Amino acid sequence: MGKDYLYPHHSIAKKLLPWTFYAVLSLAIFRLYLYPLHLYFHSASDQLPHTKSLIITSSSSASSSTSSLSLTSSSLAHEKERADHDDETPCDYTIGKWVRDKMGPLYNGTTCGTIKEGQNCITHGRPDLGYLYWRWKPRLCKLPRFDPKAFLDFLRNKHLAFVGDSMARNQLESLLCILSTVSVPNLVYRDGEDNKFRRWHFDAHNVTVSVYWSPFLVKGVEKSKTGPDHNKLYVDHVDERWAADLDQIDMIVLSVGHWFLHPAVYLEGDSVLGCHYCPGLNHTEIGFYDVLRKALKTTLKTITERRGSSGDFIDVFLTTFSPSHFEGEWDKAGACPKTTPYKEGEKLLEGMDAEMRHIEVEEVELAKENAKQFKGLRLEALDVTKLSLMRPDGHPGPYMYPNPFANGVQEHVQNDCVHWCLPGPIDTWNQILLEVIRKWERQSRREE
Repeated sequence: MGKDYLYPHHSIAKKLLPWTFYAVLSLAIFRLYLYPLHLYFHSASDQLPHTKSLIITSSSSASSSTSSLSLTSSSLAHEKERADHDDETPCDYTIGKWVRDKMGPLYNGTTCGTIKEGQNCITHGRPDLGYLYWRWKPRLCKLPRFDPKAFLDFLRNKHLAFVGDSMARNQLESLLCILSTVSVPNLVYRDGEDNKFRRWHFDAHNVTVSVYWSPFLVKGVEKSKTGPDHNKLYVDHVDERWAADLDQIDMIVLSVGHWFLHPAVYLEGDSVLGCHYCPGLNHTEIGFYDVLRKALKTTLKTITERRGSSGDFIDVFLTTFSPSHFEGEWDKAGACPKTTPYKEGEKLLEGMDAEMRHIEVEEVELAKENAKQFKGLRLEALDVTKLSLMRPDGHPGPYMYPNPFANGVQEHVQNDCVHWCLPGPIDTWNQILLEVIRKWERQSRREE
């Protein structure tokens, strides 16, 4: 007998084996074609052993709908569930990098009439305009382009106040320029030297926006040409020039820091605490870090007590310290010569810049805990220190004045390497401000 007759199952297997192989191969190819992303995400996660499965949610600039960025295949299955969940993962806007942006700013020096002369870099002849075409890209979430109409809708029938030093004014003027692309701000009040106290009204939305000059937030006497050459601060008394209007304010953005670097004498109660850089005075040198902390405590405590105890709603932001970028003498050409941002990791946040930011963030967190006993009081640190540190190219420099090199490079050229060109990197601060407001509004709707 033949071998196939004695072992018929061998014969059948022999005939079916090629067909089985081709069938399995076809199924494998078909699966790879339909599901390539599933395999990609697994291989990507294998290369990132320290990365946990998570979903970062952020809102669209055109609506309040939620989009999700999925990092692993396992998170895909929960995407819809998380989108509907009450607790959305917060976005850490402090971690990221500056990337090129072809769209550029929403406004320019000719379309906005509220830019302070010293920050109108384009009109003053700055030749390099590349600094306008960058946007901040957080590492784990999206930062949508500013939507001025949405901002005005959120602030309808409300009063927004910027309180602090010239950085508060710089941020205010950035916001006014952005909002003016959809609605004209009407100046309804002006007082003080250099327009230090001003108020605008957006009629269509009944939105009021104000600026209050208060470089210490607490009560202070500024140095002058005719008086002492140092400032005097009363760290346990808030500055009533703005605090007296607290009952009329719905949202407040605080910003201080740079004036604490100036020579000053500090008082608490009837006693002199000490001073900062006060040669010739019989006071103890104590620096300014602890004084900044005391001033912030007094400010946030006053807001909490006056508004929280009354049950009135108020939103409070503290914009963190904005680093300067002087690389040489302030009155020489090339004091802040950079024309592009620093790359991620190229410039470290350290020294005074880091300490100022740390104090501000810490005091806001402490104030948050105290505010939990009151309903309707929300606080947040607008943490812009790092992203601002990475933009040495965004300052007016010599273009704080019109055409500074029209007659060649002079021996003395005054530079501003502290404030920001408008438009410029400071517009990003208001992008983040809007996103925090948007997040708060979503939370409020869920709680209703």
